Amino acid sequence: MKKVRVGVMKSPGAGIPSYGSSGAAGADVRALVEEPVSILSGETALIPTGLFFEIPDGYEIQVRPRSGIALKHGVTVLNAPGTIDSDYRGELKIVLINHGSRPFVVENGMRIAQIVLAPVMQIEFKEVETLGISERGDGGFGHTGHF
Repeated sequence: MKKVRVGVMKSPGAGIPSYGSSGAAGADVRALVEEPVSILSGETALIPTGLFFEIPDGYEIQVRPRSGIALKHGVTVLNAPGTIDSDYRGELKIVLINHGSRPFVVENGMRIAQIVLAPVMQIEFKEVETLGISERGDGGFGHTGHF
């Protein structure tokens, strides 16, 4: 597996992201909260991690949900996948939403999300007068009738 060096600075008490296994694509990120945060059903919360990254040009870090808390509690990352741009130097904070029926409590050190490093290509936009023909054309959502 290719490894890319990413600088990480952390606040006191924050944990460096870690991989759960040698083949894991996502590194777990932990909450850094002074006291537990209760997220009510249907509500959102911005959870600090105490982590700051220096991502190489040509890459982004994607923030994704953890499947365990999604399945067991209905809690996920609201803007998944979130993007940390290579030129952002602020703290990584995770937007969690509780789709479950009961309050979810985030405690200090809890694994709340995972991050994945991904290559980035920027689009070179070129204005055109017409678009090429395709089999689908301008058919919208569900127009093929296939499930």
